[in-house]
Amino acid sequence: MLDYLFATVLDGRNAYLTDGVQRALGREPKDFADFARAIAATETWKAAA
Repeated sequence: MLDYLFATVLDGRNAYLTDGVQRALGREPKDFADFARAIAATETWKAAA
């Protein structure tokens, strides 16, 4: 079952972009790496000392 699941997920059929983010949020989607860098720069998740 896991073999089937991963074969289906990783076979490329999900390797295309859609306009879902733009339609839902009314803006262009952000690259996750850019989002992560921007959040890291704010130190939002900085551990309390």
